[in-house]
Amino acid sequence: MDRRDFLKKSALAAAGAVAGGSVLSSLLGLGGCTEKGRPVKRIGLQLYSLREAMGTDPEGTLKLISEMGYNELETASYRDGKFYGYDPKEFRKIAADLGMSVSSAHLGRGYNPDEEEQIMAWWDQALDAQAEVGARYTIVPGIGLGETLDDVKLIADYFNRIGEMANQRDQMFGFHNHSGEFQERDGHVIMDYLIENTDPDKVNYQLDVYWANMGNHDPVAYINKYAGRFPTLHIKDQSIIGESGDLDFEAIFKAGYAQGMKDFYVEVEEYTLPPEICVQKSYDYLYNADFVK
Repeated sequence: MDRRDFLKKSALAAAGAVAGGSVLSSLLGLGGCTEKGRPVKRIGLQLYSLREAMGTDPEGTLKLISEMGYNELETASYRDGKFYGYDPKEFRKIAADLGMSVSSAHLGRGYNPDEEEQIMAWWDQALDAQAEVGARYTIVPGIGLGETLDDVKLIADYFNRIGEMANQRDQMFGFHNHSGEFQERDGHVIMDYLIENTDPDKVNYQLDVYWANMGNHDPVAYINKYAGRFPTLHIKDQSIIGESGDLDFEAIFKAGYAQGMKDFYVEVEEYTLPPEICVQKSYDYLYNADFVK
C-alpha cells in the first residue's frame, strides 16, 4: 500500500494508531532518525499535538512519535511535580530509551500579588521537576495580562523573577505568544512591551509563528526586530505544516537560525486528517526541507 492509498484509509489507521504504533509506522514509511543512511535532523514536537493519545496511552504514543522521526519533545502536561502522571526521571527515561530528549515544557501559574509566596513556591517545585526531566526551556504558554499597561508591567516583573530562579538551575525561562499579545495597551503592543521590559539574560520568548501571523505581524520581520530573543520557535500552520501556503517557512527558518534559534517544536492544533497523520506529514515536510538543519 503506498502513502496515497493509506491516507484514503486514514480513519481506520487512526483508530489503531497508538495501540499498533509500529504497524502504523511501517505503513507510513517512517524513518527519520531511526533508518540507516538517513541524516538526523533535530525536529521537536509539542505533545499537545497528540493530546488525546498522550492522555490515554503516553508510553505507546511516545513510541509512535519516536518512530515518526521526532527526537525532541516539549511537554504540555505538568501537575504536582509529574509529567503525564510520571515522575520526572521516569518520564525522562521513557523518552531517552526511545531516542528522544525532553528539552522543553509548557507550564505556568497566573500572577496575583496577594499570593506571591504561594506562587513562587509553586515555581520552586516546577523548576526542580524541569531540572529532573532534563529540560532546557520552561515556557509559559499563556497568561492573563490584565487591562492596562501597568498590569502588563506587573507580568514583566514576574517573568524576571521566575527567570532568575530558572537561571539558578541552568534553565531558560520564556513566554509563548498567541495572537492576543499583539493587541495594544495604552499605545504599546503587549508583546513588544514584554520583550523590551524583561531582562534578556533571564527571559526569552518562544515565537509561535502562526499566532504572530494571525495577530497581523509578519513572523520574519518580528524575529528580525527582536533578534536574539527567540532561542526557540513554535512551527505551526492552520493544520499540517506547509499545507495552507499562508506562511513562508523557508524565510522563517532562515531568520530564526540567523538570530540564534537553537530548537523548534511542531505544534498541530487543528486536524484536517487524523491527528497522527497530521503530525507525521508535518514531520515529513520539515525533514525533506533543505532549509531545516
